[in-house]
Amino acid sequence: MTDSKYFTTTKKGEIFELKAELNSDKKEKKKEAVKKVIASMTVGKDVSALFPDVVNCMQTDNLELKKLVYLYLMNYAKSQPDMAIMAVNTFVKDCEDPNPLIRALAVRTMGCIRVDKITEYLCEPLRKCLKDEDPYVRKTAAVCVAKLHDINAQLVEDQGFLDTLKDLISDSNPMVVANAVAALSEIAESHPSSNLLDLNPQSINKLLTALNECTEWGQIFILDCLANYTPKDDREAQSICERVTPRLSHANSAVVLSAVKVLMKFMEMLSKDLDYYGTLLKKLAPPLVTLLSAEPELQYVALRNINLIVQKRPEILKHEMKVFFVKYNDPIYVKLEKLDIMIRLASQANIAQVLAELKEYATEVDVDFVRKAVRAIGRCAIKVEQSAERCVSTLLDLIQTKVNYVVQEAIVVIKDIFRKYPNKYESVIATLCENLDSLDEPEARAAMIWIVGEYAERIDNADELLESFLEGFHDESTQVQLQLLTAIVKLFLKKPTETQELVQQVLSLATQDSDNPDLRDRGYIYWRLLSTDPVAAKEVVLAEKPLISEETDLIEPTLLDELICYIGTLASVYHKPPSAFVEGGRGVVHKSLPPRTASSESTESPETAPAGAPAAEQPDVIPAQGDLLGDLLNLDLGPPVSGPPLVTSSVQMGAVDLLGGGLDSLIGDPSFGAPPAAAVPARLGAPISSGLSDLFDLTSGVGTLSGSYVAPKAVWLPAMKAKGLEISGTFTRQVGSISMDLQLTNKALQVMTDFAIQFNRNSFGLAPAAPLQVHAPLSPNQTVEISLPLNTVGSVMKMEPLNNLQVAVKNNIDVFYFSTLYPLHILFVEDGKMDRQMFLATWKDIPNENEAQFQIRDCALNAEAVSSKLQSSNIFTIAKRNVEGQDMLYQSLKLTNGIWVLAELRIQPGNPSFMVALALWWERGAVVAPVVVISVSLCLIAACPPSLLAPVVQDLELSLKCRAPEVSQHVYQAYETILKN
Repeated sequence: MTDSKYFTTTKKGEIFELKAELNSDKKEKKKEAVKKVIASMTVGKDVSALFPDVVNCMQTDNLELKKLVYLYLMNYAKSQPDMAIMAVNTFVKDCEDPNPLIRALAVRTMGCIRVDKITEYLCEPLRKCLKDEDPYVRKTAAVCVAKLHDINAQLVEDQGFLDTLKDLISDSNPMVVANAVAALSEIAESHPSSNLLDLNPQSINKLLTALNECTEWGQIFILDCLANYTPKDDREAQSICERVTPRLSHANSAVVLSAVKVLMKFMEMLSKDLDYYGTLLKKLAPPLVTLLSAEPELQYVALRNINLIVQKRPEILKHEMKVFFVKYNDPIYVKLEKLDIMIRLASQANIAQVLAELKEYATEVDVDFVRKAVRAIGRCAIKVEQSAERCVSTLLDLIQTKVNYVVQEAIVVIKDIFRKYPNKYESVIATLCENLDSLDEPEARAAMIWIVGEYAERIDNADELLESFLEGFHDESTQVQLQLLTAIVKLFLKKPTETQELVQQVLSLATQDSDNPDLRDRGYIYWRLLSTDPVAAKEVVLAEKPLISEETDLIEPTLLDELICYIGTLASVYHKPPSAFVEGGRGVVHKSLPPRTASSESTESPETAPAGAPAAEQPDVIPAQGDLLGDLLNLDLGPPVSGPPLVTSSVQMGAVDLLGGGLDSLIGDPSFGAPPAAAVPARLGAPISSGLSDLFDLTSGVGTLSGSYVAPKAVWLPAMKAKGLEISGTFTRQVGSISMDLQLTNKALQVMTDFAIQFNRNSFGLAPAAPLQVHAPLSPNQTVEISLPLNTVGSVMKMEPLNNLQVAVKNNIDVFYFSTLYPLHILFVEDGKMDRQMFLATWKDIPNENEAQFQIRDCALNAEAVSSKLQSSNIFTIAKRNVEGQDMLYQSLKLTNGIWVLAELRIQPGNPSFMVALALWWERGAVVAPVVVISVSLCLIAACPPSLLAPVVQDLELSLKCRAPEVSQHVYQAYETILKN
């Protein structure tokens, strides 16, 4: 008889019987009793009262019984923590059992008992098992460390288990290596800043060696770990690709996708001229095609990943179009995904084949699929210009079928074709007009109205056609009403004498009889235009329209690069970054592809890319929902707007474009080396007294400022790019508080209300500390000044440039995006004065290498004025001394995220010259950069005592020593900004 008998009993008083059986002297009876307990537990009965009796059964040599007891213990230890301590001695004893299976079983169970009281007792057994002679025990212990870390992270760190885990990466057994990598990856995900997996070429080599010998799930862990590594150059990237390529032929689809992820990431570093690059492209196609022969659910996951791969590198599958042809028995979700990929792969070479296939699909019985197929034909016409005529012919054939939903979809896509190829296919309009009466869907009706209005001069009875729509104006959807209003105004401007009555009728319906504010506003605008300046109305309404994009549904490039790094995970199926669907955000790390390099050059990681490196050019694409900008404004914005959000940028940023090239295009922006206009100040504010002595008098002028330097307001968002809303602003720091001082100006013709603001993740966690308060509606031509308090407790993500801040502002009209650069000195905190001994020790610890030169010209200050001026911005003088006739100031400052900056300032009396050496010290927890050493020289051209002179123009020479150029650049800019203004 099987064990199912244990699940059929419903006797009363069973607990007492089980208690007696558990305490029986007979081993078989005891084993039967434990099985009954486990069965009761499985079906939901509370058998926690038997805890002490079951725990007593742990003292046995029978492996099956021990497994059952451990299973019970894992389930009830949390509800009986005091009694669970009774099991500790047995765990300790079992961890020293001669049988490795029992040792592994004990350590596995230890990791599953989530009771704080007993975790510290389990450290010693776990330490022994991590160094056990049997690899099975070691691999089990490795996973136990990750479980223990989840319960008590501090205990794991204090006991040194993380270091032991790192040592296991060098283990001789591949499964131990795989489990150690899995455990470290799990811990690193929950603590992104810990840098546990400190990979180097030697450790990568060990992982690649283990890759060939471990199980399929071990291979997945190792491949995912490799995907997080950035090779030092293209040779190393090629070497890793060569050793990972054999995994593409694995039977497990998860292994294949993990291998594809590694190869897709490292291909970024390979030159396209390499023979190996072409070979790799050919090797990637067959495994992806093979994935499509699996069951539908796996096919769908594969297709979602292939969709990303095709957008990034269409050349991989350009010859594999046929595998994406739809089968009659494919589920609808597979069909639609295949259809999407077919469009992405469509080209002049295969368009005939694709169109023939799509025409077949348009005769299917599945209505949703047919609609998508008809739309796909239109997308082919827009994408492949040479096929446009054939596509239009195919659409006309479909219209002749007179199938209602086919006709309506065809009209919608023909409208898009007209917009892409104006004055080319208008001969088909007559055929479209024949089907006017059959249109009952808003989108199709709106499309037909647009066609009639746009080509009214070519349609003899255009006024009659539009009038037929006007009869049921109030019953139409908003989309149709708006399109009808515009179309009749177009018709009036083209045929004014014949349609005057018609235009008056539609304007009256829109402005007087409608309660839709959008429709009413548009009606009033047209009415005023037509009544005041018909010529201007013609220029506005009949203006030449921009051609529509051939690929409007591409994923935004930066998001695409991030999703490529998540191939084989849920993010690649949702086409959203983990931060969009993972609760909280803890453990979510934004990933990006490594920069492409020439074969002869070494590569730095994105984090250490030189400031002057040119950004990769990316196509301008409207951001999709769920990308880095999509989650910027997590506000209730109501229904989506009909047009794309405007691409805005700040003039002061050197054309840093928030949307145009994606976030990655900001890396290495050419303007990064020079301070942006928005951050370069023009004045310091009015001094208290005037006169030449103010420049050097510490009791007046700059010496009595109550806060750090404030730059004048600059225009961050021009009105022409924000539908009439102009935003100017600057940043201030006063008595420990950071503010964004905004000036909002309404240059539109309508009132603005419902303002809200949000920041994207940034390098220092800057975020609004309060909502954006605009207490009254902002009327046309009105300006309001607002001080928005900021804090530094927001989400952190390293930006390029480091001080880049991306902002979204919402009002009742739309959502507007812009970005600006904040001056680093607003982050200098008030407790930045370091102890002298600490200063000396830290200074000595900083290496003296990697020197670079800068110059600050036209500076005129003496030592006292420099010290006072810098102190007003929280740069503190620690000590002052004179060495061989030179005054030397030792200074320190501290950023909000714990980075210390040390400075040495040299001044030559009589011939004033300044020498500033800056050093950055990375306090635990800082996220931006390690140690930086900066030295600055200020050459003052003067021979007399400064206090007796008029301001003397000087040059400042800056020699830089640093490991993180992006940080030192901003510290240097802060010094220049403060000293020169």
